[in-house]
Amino acid sequence: MTEYEFTCPECGQHIEINGPMRTAILSNGCPICSEAVGDESFAPA
Repeated sequence: MTEYEFTCPECGQHIEINGPMRTAILSNGCPICSEAVGDESFAPA
């Protein structure tokens, strides 16, 4: 499964996630602060 590094531009949360989690974060926002995020918040791990 593809791994990504997510960094929230609002609160700075930094976590490694998988593809389904990436999709959920794009739909629902940061899991910590709920700020909406875009593709630029993800980098391949």
